[in-house]
Amino acid sequence: MPGSANGSTRAMGVLTVGALVVVTAYTVALGGNGWLWFGWVVLGLVTLGMVVTHDG
Repeated sequence: MPGSANGSTRAMGVLTVGALVVVTAYTVALGGNGWLWFGWVVLGLVTLGMVVTHDG
């Protein structure tokens, strides 16, 4: 993320990374869940979209 990212973009980035940690921990502890990974991918794409639109 660029250094000039606004607060909401930065918060989405933190949320996305935190969600990745949670989903990974869940997968290791209890086994994989496709819906969790699908949700994380969607969250990541939304975050990426926010970064790209903020950059432009």
